[in-house]
Amino acid sequence: MMTRSSSRLHSFFKLKCNLITNSVTTPLSSSRLGLDFSPHSTSLPSLLHPTSFSNNGDHPLLSRYQTVTSLDHAFNLFDEMILRKPLPSVIKFTQLLSALTKLNHFSSCLHLFKQMCAVGVPVDAYSMNIAIKCCCQMSRTNDGFALLGCCFRRAVVPNVFTFSTLLDGLIREDRIIETERLFKKLIKHKLCEPNVVMHSTMIKGLCKVGNNDIAIGLLRLMDERGCKPNTVVYNTIIDSLCKDKLIDDAFNLFKEMVFAKRIPPNVITYNSLIHGLCNLCRWEEVAKMLKEMEDLRISPSLRTFNILVDAFCKEGKVNEAEAVIDIMVERCVVPDIVTYNSLVDSYCLRGEMTKARTLFDSLTSKGLVPNVVTYNSLLNGYCKSLKVEEAMHMFHDITRKGLKPDIVTYNTMLQGLFRVGCCGDARKLFDEMRAQGLIPDECTYRIILDGLCNNRQVEEALSLFHLVGDSNLNSNIVVYTILIEGASKCGKLDIASALFHDLTVKGLQPDVRTYAVMISGLCREGLLKEAKHLFCKMDGSGCPPNSVTYNVLLQGYLKNQNCDDVEMLLQEMDRRSYSLDASTLSLLIDQISAGSLDRSMLKLIGKLVSKEMDTPA
Repeated sequence: MMTRSSSRLHSFFKLKCNLITNSVTTPLSSSRLGLDFSPHSTSLPSLLHPTSFSNNGDHPLLSRYQTVTSLDHAFNLFDEMILRKPLPSVIKFTQLLSALTKLNHFSSCLHLFKQMCAVGVPVDAYSMNIAIKCCCQMSRTNDGFALLGCCFRRAVVPNVFTFSTLLDGLIREDRIIETERLFKKLIKHKLCEPNVVMHSTMIKGLCKVGNNDIAIGLLRLMDERGCKPNTVVYNTIIDSLCKDKLIDDAFNLFKEMVFAKRIPPNVITYNSLIHGLCNLCRWEEVAKMLKEMEDLRISPSLRTFNILVDAFCKEGKVNEAEAVIDIMVERCVVPDIVTYNSLVDSYCLRGEMTKARTLFDSLTSKGLVPNVVTYNSLLNGYCKSLKVEEAMHMFHDITRKGLKPDIVTYNTMLQGLFRVGCCGDARKLFDEMRAQGLIPDECTYRIILDGLCNNRQVEEALSLFHLVGDSNLNSNIVVYTILIEGASKCGKLDIASALFHDLTVKGLQPDVRTYAVMISGLCREGLLKEAKHLFCKMDGSGCPPNSVTYNVLLQGYLKNQNCDDVEMLLQEMDRRSYSLDASTLSLLIDQISAGSLDRSMLKLIGKLVSKEMDTPA
């Protein structure tokens, strides 16, 4: 199914190479969100007093401003401006500040804004908006609110763009509750009339925290208030629904957008839908979306191709991913580091480290610079192949190349070192990680605890567990399961049992894996009665046993030469449509051969094995 569908996608691209190279729609940008104060944005000429462009005396200055492409050039121009008598109008200073924001020099822009105020240039709403935007872009939204206070003191009236920028700043800092409060306050006190940009900003914030229903509610409110939603608004919600795998809801909204509201979709709309479909492996519909794009003369973007490459790579379909990259090159869409990162990662996951390294070494010749994500994939591949020396060499290469290892880098290396039993080196690396200012996350601690337990250092694992104290780590069922399994495998069943009973004290509910691990530990010590008792408690605890749990208990009985309940367990498995795994099947056959089990059970065993054989891989 997958091969047929993916080949259709490949054929589709090969047959449709005559698609136009540029999308007829405008891609999403900060200006579409109303946050670009550049004089070249569609809404800004009116904001920056267009009458100023007719001043003949300012032509040389304006032409020089239009050619500003560097920070030094901007500073030199500013110095020249403040020496002029009289000073140029605030309009010209605002244009220069806007040019700096366009170059993403937000800190320097704020510095020049302060200099403007110091030399007595009267600021207006437009220059204030730019300064506030700079604060928000640098995650200094509190400073943006301080500038809002300056607006009131200077009798500069903030407008909808001012408040939209502040809302966006709060969202950037994940301060969603404060965002909602401010938005409600603006409406309640009628400080400004929310426009499509402000509604779009709020919807972006709601979607960021997964409040899709409230975001859709706000979309409906826009209609009621006579504020017509645009493509950006619909794209934001559609993308959020797709990320949450609510693809049918996303398509319903897409149909409303196109057919009911007559709002044209763009490449970003289709990218979100294609990404959502790829995540659910609905390849036939992906091909349909690509055909629809062609019909609308919307050309796939680099992002579209990267989504497809990544999806194929995650499915292990490297040939299809390579074919998509070939088509990109044919269509003059230049693959970027994101494209090749997906391919490198796929090679590594397949254990094809020679191919992964060859591609990695070729990136420079393609004009690309490997980033930390590229290195992390290679480190993961080497560590999973138990080639930790090669991984360590590459790890040191990261800093030699001027890159900074991230938490994923260290987690990958820690897991690799523990896997080959290098606990001392793992401990040193953990200390180095903290010295670099990186804060270990829950994944880090799980890797360390699991690594210590697998290397029979349960006491150290428990010490670390207790050292962390009352944190999320001590309230994580996965962590408890790691420790319970580690203790029971090391013959410390008393510790495993104490940890299991500690779950009740903490108010944690054991999951099916926790039960399986504890049952296995009890069976390992020959405590079959206790294992059966715990097994029987699972249904009543709201965690019914699964196929793995049955196999664990069966193996416990068979290894301990106790065949009393074996037939009953097999019958229960049959009723629940569970399957035998290879280890349990082997033990059953051994017991039948030894005469401990009646040969009449072969028919029942055969039924359970056939279910496993019929299960798709």
